[in-house]
Amino acid sequence: MDKFEKVVSLAKRRGFVFAGSDIYGGLSNTYDYGPLGLLLLRNITNLWWKQFSDTRKDMYGIVSNVLMNPKVWEASGHTSSFTDVLIDCKSCKKRLRADHLIEDFYKNKRVDKNIQTAEPGQLKKIIEKEKISCPFCGKFDWTEPRLFNLLFETHLGIVPDKKVPVYLRGEIAQGMFVNFKNVLDSMTPKLPFGIVQSGVAFRNEITLGKFIFRTLQFNLSEFEYFFNPDKQDWKQLFEYWKGEMWTWTTKILCIEKKNLRWREHSPEERSHYSKRTEDIEYKFPYGFKELYGLAYRTDFDLKNHMKQSGVDLRYTDFDSGQKFIPHVIEPTFGMDRTFMVLLFDKYWDDEENKRVVLKLPPILAPYKVAVFPLVSNKSELVEKAKIVYEKLKPKMSTVWDDRGNIGKRYFAQDEIGTPWCVTIDYETLENQSVTIRHRDTKKQERIPLDKLIEALSDWLERAVY
Repeated sequence: MDKFEKVVSLAKRRGFVFAGSDIYGGLSNTYDYGPLGLLLLRNITNLWWKQFSDTRKDMYGIVSNVLMNPKVWEASGHTSSFTDVLIDCKSCKKRLRADHLIEDFYKNKRVDKNIQTAEPGQLKKIIEKEKISCPFCGKFDWTEPRLFNLLFETHLGIVPDKKVPVYLRGEIAQGMFVNFKNVLDSMTPKLPFGIVQSGVAFRNEITLGKFIFRTLQFNLSEFEYFFNPDKQDWKQLFEYWKGEMWTWTTKILCIEKKNLRWREHSPEERSHYSKRTEDIEYKFPYGFKELYGLAYRTDFDLKNHMKQSGVDLRYTDFDSGQKFIPHVIEPTFGMDRTFMVLLFDKYWDDEENKRVVLKLPPILAPYKVAVFPLVSNKSELVEKAKIVYEKLKPKMSTVWDDRGNIGKRYFAQDEIGTPWCVTIDYETLENQSVTIRHRDTKKQERIPLDKLIEALSDWLERAVY
């Protein structure tokens, strides 16, 4: 079993990620987060808010609606430019992205080829020239490649012939642009400043076999950082946020630098709104793929929304009284991809000790500490352990475990990333001390019970993994 399969197996077995609608055979490209997955995803998102919003004076958070006026997506260019090229196998009826089909073909030949910007006709020529067959049935019998809009369309209204077509948002950025004037009027911020939000987005994409890397519904965290292009050099600001994103990835999340790289988009590859785009890519088992994106969107969005809505979205300079449309730098963070990268990057097969360890930074671990009675059939130990558990739980995320023997409990907690395990044993009853075991080193030490919360809180505060 390779690492990809091991991580996916652990994710399901230990309650991180489940296949969507599993008991009904699933639904392609959908996944549910289990109890531990919810905790990890929430910890990632909360830490992101702390890093990029809560500790800064120039950020303003909002929560915009998933459903927006369809004119928003016309103004943003998504109804015309938000497309992929799809192709169907006539034999087995599988639907694939034509560019991914070709890229996987060349990858098997160990040739690095990115053709995401190719037109349907160009992709067709490559498929025919290379005689690329269907990866599922092996047949060479394709439909014509065709453009397919990624926006999910739905309808508002209860009367069938009066329903209004709307879209589930394909990105969360537009909610920040259409609320730009509201933030200006209510908060009177000075440039530069950012509007921040986290939330779900939806894309009607085709993806095969990449776990939660690309799904129909996904979680994003991002901000639009507005500035005066006459007073600030966008290139310097771009480099600043590039550095902040790198710090977040390598020093806060502690992702291994050897598995990361920056890649700049070519002019042909860039989105219609961008003047410059760079991605942080992570080396997954199937190659380097996008983790985060950084784009200079100029004044494209505000300018178009101002034109289409007729509402003045200009900013008035506090000192000069000058009115102008600000430009924007946009750092985008996929929370699901962060989640997935952490599972892969922190998965450790400790062959020497015959255990699997998820070496998550303690601040992100679903549980910070596990509490055990040494044995579960001695009432005095169980009662004392429950007292300790009840004292710890309000202070930090704590789990109770009295299943099996102590060794199996340790290894079970290692596998889900719990940094510390507290064992209540017979010595606890004698001198009011407990054994604490550290996840990565397996080191054990005795701590007085009245110092336990202080010690764990201090370790959590200082922990650098």
